[in-house]
Amino acid sequence: MDMSQPIVVVLHGADRPPAMGPVEALSRVRYTTAGGLWSALNGAHALFVWDSRTPVLARVWDAADSLRWVHAASAGVDNLLFPGLRDSDVLLTNSRGVFDEPMAEYVLGLVLAFAKDLPTTIRLQQRRHWSHRETERLAGSRALVVGTGPIGRAIGRKLGAAGVIVSGVGRVARAADPDLGDVVPMAGLRAALPHHDWVVLAAPLTPETTGLIDAAALRAMRGTARLVNVGRGGLVVQPDLIDALDSREIAGAAFDVFRDDPLPPSSPLWDMPNVLISPHMSGDVVGWREELVRRFQDNLERFRDGRPLVNLVDKRRGFVRGGS
Repeated sequence: MDMSQPIVVVLHGADRPPAMGPVEALSRVRYTTAGGLWSALNGAHALFVWDSRTPVLARVWDAADSLRWVHAASAGVDNLLFPGLRDSDVLLTNSRGVFDEPMAEYVLGLVLAFAKDLPTTIRLQQRRHWSHRETERLAGSRALVVGTGPIGRAIGRKLGAAGVIVSGVGRVARAADPDLGDVVPMAGLRAALPHHDWVVLAAPLTPETTGLIDAAALRAMRGTARLVNVGRGGLVVQPDLIDALDSREIAGAAFDVFRDDPLPPSSPLWDMPNVLISPHMSGDVVGWREELVRRFQDNLERFRDGRPLVNLVDKRRGFVRGGS
């Protein structure tokens, strides 16, 4: 098959990806929203999923008669692992590497905000109320990072640089990891939870990790501990989290991702003073969209030349080979 000018479909939402000139020079590009994906896929060789939250691809998969490669403009690919794609010979790649350091910085900011009680400071300032308080030391506290892929590793490095004692939870146990200290297997999560002040979720969403943090896990955490989720919303059983926060089983939570995204206005999480909510933005820094396009462009050049693709996802496990 001649790949000198492959046909590339770009699935986007309200906004198209920026800086697509180099991609358009390498291929024949068809831009489409979800409603036009069926017809756009006919004869196409590659799909660039810019709108990674839409489930439409599963519904129109039969139209992908020539598709050889799907690339996600995201690190998470759980929305794409439907049986048709998972069981096919179509390659799946993601954008691993774009979000690692920005997300680690964001997690460090959240942990500092809790330790230094910045939410209360802001609320008191808005009321013009002077109230002296003591805050917590970050150095010497203990963090458990769930997920040992590149994002989890970057989080471990950032927290460690601030003096936090870091441990990890991953697929394989190991001691003295350079970024995550002592790593326990997923089966050891429950036993590790009572020994940490911060529990940071940075794992992919797979059948093994869905609902990982449930009522029993929350009860196992320290009453003074905080939960931070920058991974996937489905890692946490949200009603159990609400109950744990309401009953003060844990001291607080910061969430950038939710099972239902965006979080509905009716959710009680919005009104809880010990909760920090952000709209799925922990990795979105100035220039991130352009970087996502550059990553796709690099893989497109490899695709045209018949070279191995970067960030190839193991479709059975749900993450890049060699990752968490």
